[in-house]
Amino acid sequence: MDSQFTICIADDHPLFRGALYQAVHLAIDDAQLLEADSIDSLTHLLGDHPEVDLLLLDLKMPGANGFEGLAYLRGQYPDLPVVVVSASEDPAIINQVLLLGALGFIPKSVPMKELVSALNTVIGGDNWVPEGISLQPEPVDGSDLASRLASLTPQQYKVLIMLRDGSLNKQIAWELNVSEATIKAHITAIFRKLGVKNRTQAVIALQQLGIKDD
Repeated sequence: MDSQFTICIADDHPLFRGALYQAVHLAIDDAQLLEADSIDSLTHLLGDHPEVDLLLLDLKMPGANGFEGLAYLRGQYPDLPVVVVSASEDPAIINQVLLLGALGFIPKSVPMKELVSALNTVIGGDNWVPEGISLQPEPVDGSDLASRLASLTPQQYKVLIMLRDGSLNKQIAWELNVSEATIKAHITAIFRKLGVKNRTQAVIALQQLGIKDD
């Protein structure tokens, strides 16, 4: 397929980014490729390149674990087509990814020929999931939470991730170069948007959108 497409590859594993890079160039001539290795670098990149036509997103990378990153990105960039590329092949995970609005799900285990075919499909505007997976996902618990998470601003999302990692208000303020009062205001807004009353509940809510390691 020949087209002036701009595609972003978001994965923290350089070797797999390289494999995706090769597959994209086999699928599309003269595609412009951008790369990110964390949610933070990805949001900066998307801010600098609003013309991105497709995001290939790993579910696990710095700044996100599991569905939380996808939910946040879908909220901030609702018009950006996202395809999840993941090491997991759990049908329940694929189901949740589709519920959150991803255009498709490509397992990292697929052969290069199938990866190229999948990319051609999603670039053409169609959904792609592994054989045997329904494109009509069943509702699951957590959909409302994902919508709430998607309503956070980029700065609020950063604060929430740092809360999950155990950082104190003072540490978060120093890291983000703002006052503690600003952080407290962010936290209050986060609690309101997530429908929780304290840090513990906020962290538990975020963990519900994670993916447990096997």
